[in-house]
Amino acid sequence: MSELCDLSACQLRSKIASGNISPVELLESCIARIEDVNPTLNAVVATCYERARKEAIQAEKAVGKDSALGSLHGLPVAIKDLADTEGLATTYGSPLYAGHVPNTDAGLVTRLRKAGAIVVGKTNTPEFGAGSGTSNRVYGETCNPYDTKRTCGGSSGGAAVAVATGMVPLAHGSDTGGSLRNPATWCGVVGFRPTPGLVPHETRNVNYTHFSVQGPMARNVSDVGLMLTGLAGDDPRDPLSGPVDASQFASLETLDISSLRVAWSEDLGVAPVDDDIRETFSGVIGAISTAFASCKLRDPEFDHVRDIYWTLRSVQFLANHGERFAEHGNDLAPNIVVNVEAGLALTPNEVAEAERGWARIYRAFQEFFRDIDLLILPGNATSAFHLKDGIPKQVGGRKMENYMDASLLRSALTLTGHPVIALPAGVDAHGLPFGVQIVGPRRGDAFLLTAAAALEAFMTGMPQLASSRPNLEALKQ
Repeated sequence: MSELCDLSACQLRSKIASGNISPVELLESCIARIEDVNPTLNAVVATCYERARKEAIQAEKAVGKDSALGSLHGLPVAIKDLADTEGLATTYGSPLYAGHVPNTDAGLVTRLRKAGAIVVGKTNTPEFGAGSGTSNRVYGETCNPYDTKRTCGGSSGGAAVAVATGMVPLAHGSDTGGSLRNPATWCGVVGFRPTPGLVPHETRNVNYTHFSVQGPMARNVSDVGLMLTGLAGDDPRDPLSGPVDASQFASLETLDISSLRVAWSEDLGVAPVDDDIRETFSGVIGAISTAFASCKLRDPEFDHVRDIYWTLRSVQFLANHGERFAEHGNDLAPNIVVNVEAGLALTPNEVAEAERGWARIYRAFQEFFRDIDLLILPGNATSAFHLKDGIPKQVGGRKMENYMDASLLRSALTLTGHPVIALPAGVDAHGLPFGVQIVGPRRGDAFLLTAAAALEAFMTGMPQLASSRPNLEALKQ
């Protein structure tokens, strides 16, 4: 039997505004679900129930008064444990910050609260968000709700699991090389990587970069758009941010997908992809291709993208963790150490060549999008790997040289700066959630969400592409 926490965020927001449900009832439903399944999954790693209950009571009292309600009024949300939350433990997944309790909220948390959202807790992440799974030495491993012996993905793995199981209707995540898209795909939910700067990130150590973005995760596209109304904004501390009407994401327009010109690619022409993923993706494209005005196989130009991405990523890690590495190198997770050491080994000429290569890729991608509306590709290159095996050492018959190589299908898109959404699309060869990435035009966030919502609706009538839910009874302890 469905509980309140299983309803969509848009449904819940409407019912709260009409007085049909109370924010207090909804919060208690979410807390009950967390207590039921989180001991098995380890997705929510810190909670603030007392404060949340007080805020839910205040939200209940505000309904029916003359004051306007925020777009997220009364909706419980979870925050990835990389963003500061006032009075609530924020460890960044690192033993160096175990027990750390910030005095202030991160900007995105402030905006969410202002929109009426109620923070329930923090979700698990690998140390400083570096990893394609979700495990750290503070809180341990988060597992996949569809198969607890497998990974949920990362680095926003806790967020994906919390949403997939109804612990919260909305969760915040972040994405560098696919940290929103990877776990969304493997947990059967929607993850949205917005245009850099749309969701301000005031603590950037590298000002002008497409790399790390903040974004929403939910169980459907409309809910993702709703959460974006509280995340998007303009913050002068982030040089990539700018004026934006966040309300445009609250109610997505209707779009006829038969007008869309679509390109599809199995591997972007460069990324390793397992054969069974190619086969599943081919089935998805076969099922949806006739819905569009055109749907053609086309690979973007991504020459040398693997090396360019690795070099620029290493520069990012050096900027973000160089001082920490110098002082606490022996106490950092291997993924952090490997990236920082790679950054330290770079020469100025190598960095300059990577920057030039990035510029070439960016310009070529703009040309690629001149006569298409969307690019569709698989969400991940492999199925969710077994926890005991760790990140795949071989993908599509190719040996992986470092832990990011298996992520090239996602990380190459990071360099374009285009918005990307991960959308569920049935199951893979193992019966686990499968999904696609859909890339929209430059700064076309609202258009991409609208198109994705229309495609989501189209696929709803196709049993082979239908979304499923985890077996919650099997997850209860």
